[in-house]
Amino acid sequence: MVYSVGVFAYIISVTQRTTIGVAGVAATDRFRVDAATLSSLAVLQLVVYAAMQIPVGVLIDRYGPRRLMVTGTLLMLVGQVAVAFAPTIALAVAGRVLVGGGDAMLFTSVMRLTASWFHGHIVAQLSQWIGNLGQVGQVLSAIPFAFLLHETGWSVAFLSAAGCSLLAVVLVLAAIHDRPAGLPAITRPITLGRSVESLRAALARPGTQLGFWSHFSSQSAGSIFSLMWGYPFMVYALGYRPQDAAALLIVPVGAAVFAGPVVGILSARFPLRRSNLVLGCVALMGVAWAAVLAWPGQPPFGVILFMLIAIGIGGPGSVIGFDYARMFNPARSLGSANGVVNTGGFVASVAMIFLIGVILDAYNAAAGGGGPEHLYSMSAFRVAFLAQFLVGGIGVTFLLRVRQRTRRGLAEDEGIAVGPLWEAVVRSWRRRKLR
Repeated sequence: MVYSVGVFAYIISVTQRTTIGVAGVAATDRFRVDAATLSSLAVLQLVVYAAMQIPVGVLIDRYGPRRLMVTGTLLMLVGQVAVAFAPTIALAVAGRVLVGGGDAMLFTSVMRLTASWFHGHIVAQLSQWIGNLGQVGQVLSAIPFAFLLHETGWSVAFLSAAGCSLLAVVLVLAAIHDRPAGLPAITRPITLGRSVESLRAALARPGTQLGFWSHFSSQSAGSIFSLMWGYPFMVYALGYRPQDAAALLIVPVGAAVFAGPVVGILSARFPLRRSNLVLGCVALMGVAWAAVLAWPGQPPFGVILFMLIAIGIGGPGSVIGFDYARMFNPARSLGSANGVVNTGGFVASVAMIFLIGVILDAYNAAAGGGGPEHLYSMSAFRVAFLAQFLVGGIGVTFLLRVRQRTRRGLAEDEGIAVGPLWEAVVRSWRRRKLR
């Protein structure tokens, strides 16, 4: 019951997070703004989300996840009501800032609950299911919310989304407990100074840093597509009907649901090879985006479908970062470590969303300006989406460096030597051949 209600609350938080992606075109018409200004709706929301991850992790360690979940869900409720009635872009941005602040408290809280209520290898699989089922929130924003937005208008749609948060608050208050009855309480920092010390210790662990860069490298491509640029890309650059574009945003969700359990099992089965899983997901996304952007003329639907599936698989890849946090940190500082890891993907997303908006505006100005058809043209997106390779390349570079340091530490402290993947594959093949 606790796990189900926790996942439901996270689903609602993802719904609130992704409503602005479906509403991007409507926001352009409602507030009469350019791409860079429009991107501020998502960028500031994600900046707040990313900036709050570490403080939220510290607060979870100190006060427990239940209080944070209630507070976060209430903040999202207020934020969506503000967006519903916002007459200007400034007030809409303020509302989305509240949404980002509330959203920041949900995922790490549910991850912390799972670690308290379950133990053993099942935790890695349940962690994957949190991320996968949470993406149902994207389905809710892509279909029912998009339908309400186009049929009933801006205010009714966002008020309906706010109502979902109200339901989540009631369920969390009724069903969530920080730990099973009778389980000894986890030692929590009782002062701010001790909380900061716990955070510093988590930050210093190479495993936490490895989780950060794993999340940074694999989560961002899907986020920027669902949160901001996927819908205008498909509607204007590819010429898809708005309802078809909204429906296609579900494809990454479906891919994550199918890939998540497999990634969870592999992560639990091969804990020393988790970074290879992450790098495989990143490589798949890179190949898919290269095919879309390098295709002469408009890419065929099959290529777009492949890209959507690839960025969906990146979501389960990013959850591996939390397996690192749990593996290398004690329970008393796990909230702080999870907060550090969860910051990674959203820092990358902020950078990508902002860079893409700036490049689109610059390209449009150089071409003489125009309406959304010119601003969101295929040629403009070909240039703008290259920002993903720049930011993603930075993440992979640091991931490889931290992985080397982490493996060196395992060898020195515990005598566990982790060689290249190809050597492990060859040894496994030889053993099977001998059998």
